[in-house]
Amino acid sequence: MKELLSLPADIFCNRRMIYKLAKNDFRKKFAGSYFGVIWAFVQPVVTVLVYWFVFEVGFRSSDTSIPVPFLLYLVAGIVPWFFFQDAWTGGTNVLTEYSYLVKKIVFKIQVLPVVKMISALFVHLFFVCFIIILYCFYGYYPDGYYIQLIYYSFGLMLLTLGLSYATSAVTVLFRDLSQVVAIVLQVGVWFTPIMWVAENRLVNYPLLARILKLNPIYYVVTGYRDALIYKNWFWERPLWTVYFWCFTAGALVLGLLIFRRLRVHFADVL
Repeated sequence: MKELLSLPADIFCNRRMIYKLAKNDFRKKFAGSYFGVIWAFVQPVVTVLVYWFVFEVGFRSSDTSIPVPFLLYLVAGIVPWFFFQDAWTGGTNVLTEYSYLVKKIVFKIQVLPVVKMISALFVHLFFVCFIIILYCFYGYYPDGYYIQLIYYSFGLMLLTLGLSYATSAVTVLFRDLSQVVAIVLQVGVWFTPIMWVAENRLVNYPLLARILKLNPIYYVVTGYRDALIYKNWFWERPLWTVYFWCFTAGALVLGLLIFRRLRVHFADVL
């Protein structure tokens, strides 16, 4: 609990350094390529187009219950997933990547997962703006419900941060965990209803529908679609909202606890 309460103060006191590291980290991903950071935006767009082509054109699986074109339904769910995937993958490997900083006694290594999250946030903010412009192009203009995008993004950031603290600490001692996280993300995108409508497909499988809702990312994806498409407020799902924040708080506390317990071994192992 002490670590949890001191974290906001550490982030605030080191905000300039965090921003500088995050900006350098973002640029470093594409250093040496001709188009540089442009690839950070091109790759997700290509992925969206591939999914759209496969499900809308190839399979012709349009769901008449969706009140908007399938492309709009798809991007509303996949954009928060892109952020979660990028931030958690980067956060898992952050200590091994910045091992030279971990070995410095005076450096506050607890801010490193935050650096990766901010780095991923740069791309996420771009795609949130892209979503809004795309919806306007189709004739769906912003309204008061859009403010919830801030709420759901903030919740996703805290959840990702908690998971990153745990996995980054364990990865130092067990490098194979980064591969496990990659597999979890590869499978998770299909168990999070992004390319399909769970409410209609699982109507005859109520138990499976409840199990899928245990996935906290499902809550965020649904929240994005509530804000952009269905026009629902987050408090209209009270039990699910309470569950999400309890899960997020638990992940953050447990992640910081694991990080604190294993921190004494980082310099020796790295």
